[in-house]
Amino acid sequence: MKFRVDAFTLLLLGAIVLASFLPVTGQAADALTTIGTVAVALLFFFHGAALSRQQIIDGATHWRLHILITALTFVFFPLAVMPINGLTNIIPEWMPKDLGLGFLYLGVLPSAVSSSIAYTAMARGNVPAAICSAAASNVFGMMLTPFLLLLLVSTSGAADFAIADALKDIIVQLLLPFAVGHAMRPWLGGFLSRNESLMTRYDQCVIWIIVYSAFSHSVVSGLWQNLPIQAVILAIMLCFGLLGLFMLIAQLMVRKLGFSLEDEAAVVFCGSKKSLASGLPMAKVLFSGHPGFGMIVLPIMCYNQIQVIVGAILAQKYREKIEQASATHAPENSR
Repeated sequence: MKFRVDAFTLLLLGAIVLASFLPVTGQAADALTTIGTVAVALLFFFHGAALSRQQIIDGATHWRLHILITALTFVFFPLAVMPINGLTNIIPEWMPKDLGLGFLYLGVLPSAVSSSIAYTAMARGNVPAAICSAAASNVFGMMLTPFLLLLLVSTSGAADFAIADALKDIIVQLLLPFAVGHAMRPWLGGFLSRNESLMTRYDQCVIWIIVYSAFSHSVVSGLWQNLPIQAVILAIMLCFGLLGLFMLIAQLMVRKLGFSLEDEAAVVFCGSKKSLASGLPMAKVLFSGHPGFGMIVLPIMCYNQIQVIVGAILAQKYREKIEQASATHAPENSR
């Protein structure tokens, strides 16, 4: 089978190259952050307007799916990274202690909100379920992450996090625009259904902004500086392995439980992603003053860049499969 790289994947790779050599900094970075915040809010506004009331109810009450995503994020992922950490004495020779601690920290982080939902939307997956699961993961993750980290390894410096601020951001940037958009569905629903390709382009633009902004932040934070090249290569290889493993586990569990293809897309993207937006601020509190801070945050920085690229490719594949399945069933449903 011939492998084809589409234009959007090339644009994402271009965003990484651009951020590596010309990362956005200073006031420009602040402006891009503001643009990204507004763009994400509009993304949820449009999806709120595009979804019917029954679709939202079905997504919010899909408890088996939410439990599965939560288990992948806060149970299976922490267990999977434990052998990577040198403190477990399973692979202590070739794993630097701080890098192993970084992977342990990666394992207990909540799911990424914006990119998880954006990829689910791009894939034509179960967007309401993805919104509920990703938002809940991020809110509860602010409390669970320090607790799980302390449970897995003795780490000093755990402190109280701005849970109220995180909850406010999720409500203002995600849930409120979604609700307002849904309230305006009678006026916008028809237009959006007739212009699905325009919505797809907008989804892709938002993801491009997320990739460029996130990678710029990683580069400015020292992704390519003050770190041994062996550690970078090792971290990249392990991040690829972890992402592939959890995407595979998510697919197998979803199919075992008999979920739909749309549900599978939501579980794969929400259950395998980790939040850089939550991870770096929490790391600054948990590991404040730690001499190996750069090594500790390396896994989440690498994992974030890998998950957005792999996620974009996979979202296109899911989109093709879901649209093909819908086209196949359409004649039957019209009879």
